[in-house]
Amino acid sequence: MKIPIYQVDAFTSKVFAGNPAAVCLLDAWIDDKLLQSIAAEYNVSETAFLVQTVDSFDIRWFTPVTEVALCGHGTLASAFVLFECRKWINNTIKFRTRKSGELLVIKKGDLIEIDFPSKPVYPRTPPAGLIESLKVKPLGVFSSTEDLMVVLENENAVRDVDPDFDALQQIECRGIIITARGDASDFVSRFFAPRIGVREDPVTGSAHCVLTPYWANVLGKDVLQAFQVSNRGGELFCANLGERVKISGKAVLYLEGVITI
Repeated sequence: MKIPIYQVDAFTSKVFAGNPAAVCLLDAWIDDKLLQSIAAEYNVSETAFLVQTVDSFDIRWFTPVTEVALCGHGTLASAFVLFECRKWINNTIKFRTRKSGELLVIKKGDLIEIDFPSKPVYPRTPPAGLIESLKVKPLGVFSSTEDLMVVLENENAVRDVDPDFDALQQIECRGIIITARGDASDFVSRFFAPRIGVREDPVTGSAHCVLTPYWANVLGKDVLQAFQVSNRGGELFCANLGERVKISGKAVLYLEGVITI
């Protein structure tokens, strides 16, 4: 079996930045254990698998240890491969997912815009061990359907966080978002997800389904520029649309090859 594979750096315009995603193009779905083995072997934060249907693409995303319900940079990378490497003739791609409904992606110049479900947050008491694991003094702690979000005082506080990952892995959630107002952007963030095999995700599109409605409400504006201030870093352009959010970014090809099994 030979499977075309691409590595794309998402939410950036230069290689060695943004978030690397692997994109595998399948003729038909193969066994889930094999999908997981490929993701573990490739060992980036997300590997996306695509199967073309009549008018759309089925898409699934795997970390090195598990399948996830939604992945922003994996979707952006997949669309980039179809637009730029496979010369998809339309400027719109429809992705069908198993757990997050239908996703529409539109190419707008050098930006790729993805339409995702909004995930509002609500205030909550910090779960045991969270604050100690992050070693921070939060302005607020919130929950969404999958993630926890911790709001800090400023951008430097977000950049300076050095978590205890062994302790953080005991917190029951998909991942932990830390965020604050940005110095040169509307807001900044970082994302930690050790429970799903990703200590720190370089740029996390799905976290911006949470961040966008929160900061739109705080700042009183629905169009926002965001930076994820990981070591690699990434830039996102976000729009709050109520029940949906639009997240746009750039991408660049790093690698093209074939998996032989």
